[in-house]
Amino acid sequence: MMTMIDDKLALLRTHRNNISRYRRLLKTNLTDLERRFIERRVSEERSAMEELAAATFPLTFQMPPGATRARTGSEASANARG
Repeated sequence: MMTMIDDKLALLRTHRNNISRYRRLLKTNLTDLERRFIERRVSEERSAMEELAAATFPLTFQMPPGATRARTGSEASANARG
């Protein structure tokens, strides 16, 4: 028995896979009409995916103003040496 979260995760994967497929198609030789259609589909899939993700995972964390990005382990050790 699938739960509601399982269904939403499956739908998110479907959107992601569709976007990947459309991006692969955009790398091929297409007419202008085909290209516009596929670009529109990518945009629609991305919007649907973002909307579903926001509804599924409503918590968001924002960086406080002036915060810097986290350092990687190699950056931190390089700064410690010198």
